Amino acid sequence: MSGPEPTWPPGAGAAPAPAAPRLDVHPLPGRTGFRAAGEVSLPTRGIWERALERAVREGGDVYCLELSALTFVDVAGAGALVDAARRRGERRRLVLDRPPAALPRILELLWPGLPGIEVSTS
Repeated sequence: MSGPEPTWPPGAGAAPAPAAPRLDVHPLPGRTGFRAAGEVSLPTRGIWERALERAVREGGDVYCLELSALTFVDVAGAGALVDAARRRGERRRLVLDRPPAALPRILELLWPGLPGIEVSTS
């Protein structure tokens, strides 16, 4: 009776481990706001929520979120965005600059007509 054939080098043939999700957030030069790149999901939610907390505390009437390099935002991440907009108040806006296509759809589906969030696609 023989066991499985050993592989060389050890671990050969095993699927590579998937890369951990990343979210990079950097201040916008010359504007009040930040640029986010990567994905907003469970492993990166803390980074997203800390960035949104700054948006609540800082800035004037308009705070820009440049999101063209985001590849994914889960529903909980969209909910954190909604919460930040509500905490900023109706007279202050979060402007989402080129968000991933699904994000405005999620916002409109789950939070229709929400004041405080403006989507800019240009």
